[in-house]
Amino acid sequence: MNLIIQGLDIENSDLRALAKLAQASHIERVTKQAFRLVNARSHPDIPEYCAEVQLDYAFVPIGTKAANFGLVAMDMDSTLIAIESIDEMAGMCNVKPQVAEITQSTMRGEIDFAESLIRRTALMEGLPQEALQKVYDEKVKLNPGAEKMLQHMQMAGLKTMVISGGYTFFTDKIKAKLGLDFAFANTLEVKDKKLTGQVVGKIIGAEGKAEALKRIQDELGLRKEQVIAIGDGANDLRMLESAGIGIAYHAKPILREKSTYSINFVGLDGIINLFE
Repeated sequence: MNLIIQGLDIENSDLRALAKLAQASHIERVTKQAFRLVNARSHPDIPEYCAEVQLDYAFVPIGTKAANFGLVAMDMDSTLIAIESIDEMAGMCNVKPQVAEITQSTMRGEIDFAESLIRRTALMEGLPQEALQKVYDEKVKLNPGAEKMLQHMQMAGLKTMVISGGYTFFTDKIKAKLGLDFAFANTLEVKDKKLTGQVVGKIIGAEGKAEALKRIQDELGLRKEQVIAIGDGANDLRMLESAGIGIAYHAKPILREKSTYSINFVGLDGIINLFE
């Protein structure tokens, strides 16, 4: 195994200490923020050490390359983009605190996602449709390293998709902006150019995300081991479990505990360094 160490500020002394713990044969520089400890072994002190000095770590099988995979699937809110779009929509109709509270409780796994989405959407009844465009134009911002990571994956031949418990208004625009191959999300009901507070069709929550991922995996003729999934909240758990590699990005504890790898300090482009 190789031990990949990443961080915004990596001290040589920390690299040497980790290499000693892992009994690595040598250290290779990958980027300014990433190093590879070659032929490393697991050690129980490594997770705590890295947490204390704010470094991301990942034990990756030697020879693992992005080209070994065929599909990368991402959550949208707080994973691919730096906001919770539903919360920002709520800000347009003065119910942001109520909606944000439900969102956070959902991400921690305290409320069923379908119930959560129904409650949050209902609070936005009467919101003009044009407000959604305003949120997109003024609030939506990609998380650090998102475009670089996706470009790398696309160049390696992977198909790309976003699967969101949010709304198609945003995923469709993100899909077009980033040149993604697939996008799945929930559809808002609109009448007279205003939101009715209802969602059209079956709600895409935790199970829906996993089902969408499996459907595309099967369409592409891929094995589970050829799929990477990235998310941040409890409703991404089933999606990550359905993939060969599940990556928790700046995620809630419940997801970090169940993921293959966790990225807590660097940007999404840190994912590239796992598969170099």
